Order: sequence, then structure tokens, then C-alpha cells
Amino acid sequence: PYKLKDIKIDKPNKIWSTDITYIKINGGIVYLAAIIVWYSKAVLSWKISNTMDTDFVMDVLNEALSKYPKPEIFNSDQGSQYTAQAHINILKEHDIKISMDGKGRSIDNICIERFWRTIKYEEIYLNDYKSMSELRYSIDNYIVKYNSRRLHSAISNKTPNEVYDTFINNLEFKKQELLEVA
Repeated sequence: PYKLKDIKIDKPNKIWSTDITYIKINGGIVYLAAIIVWYSKAVLSWKISNTMDTDFVMDVLNEALSKYPKPEIFNSDQGSQYTAQAHINILKEHDIKISMDGKGRSIDNICIERFWRTIKYEEIYLNDYKSMSELRYSIDNYIVKYNSRRLHSAISNKTPNEVYDTFINNLEFKKQELLEVA
């Protein structure tokens, strides 16, 4: 079920969202999957592939979980990659609530959909990629810029990393204070 309706998003790791989009390059189509944090708009992990299999999206999820504190809720569409038992099992093993968009309701996953629009208009549509490696390099540079230098009006004209890192650092500081008091 979709669990994000009327939910208060008050911290970075409350909701992570994921999706896949396609990109045309010379020679065909490739796919880009990413995970984004709803609160800060930070892109935590991403990958390009020439197939849309379950391993593709699991790699993106496993990378994010290895680098960042887990989310309370993980939202995706109802694509076969996200409904695959292997993908569901990873979320359950980490005790993460699973939320899925309603059929045909891309607006339910608006945070990642806006990111797709942004990266396509600011980067992808402006270039003619000859290879996956050229595309990968370009996307890597863009996501670094997006996370660390691009200001977002939805987060008080701060960068996604600024918002995410401030929250995480404050959380770590509070944990340290509690340890010192104990």
C-alpha cells in the first residue's frame, strides 16, 4: 500500500524513494535508477544499466544502505524489480516499511519524478552521449553538483547535502551528548 499520504516529513531518513528512468544514447537505450531522500532531496545512490533487472535496483538499494542510516519508509512504483521477492526481502531484513505508488500514479513518487525532470533538462537533454561510460561520467558529475552545489527552493535555498549532513551531524552530536551524560 501507499503509506505517504498525509505523512509529516520531518527528518531525512523518514522516506527514501526510488525509480528507474530511461536515457537514449548512441546505440540504444540505457536505464538510470536512483534513491533520493524526500526531506533533503539528496541522491544517495544511483546506477546505470542496459537491463532493468532486479539485481540492478538491488545494487542501488544495497549501496545506499551500506553508506547511510536506513529509512523508516521506502517508496517505489509497482514495477517487477521492486516487487521481486529479493528486493522486498532486503527491505524486510532492515525493518523498513514498504510503500508503493498506486497504479499509474507517478505523482505518488513526486520527489524522484522531479529529480528525473531536473537531471534530464539540466544535463541529459543537453548532451549526445556516445557510450555508457561517457554518460556515467556525466551523471556522476551532475549528481555531485546537484547534491553539493545546487540550491533548492523546497529546502530553503540550501543544497541537499547541507540539509542532510546538518541533520545527521546534529543526530550524532546528540548521541555523543547522551553517552557523555550516561
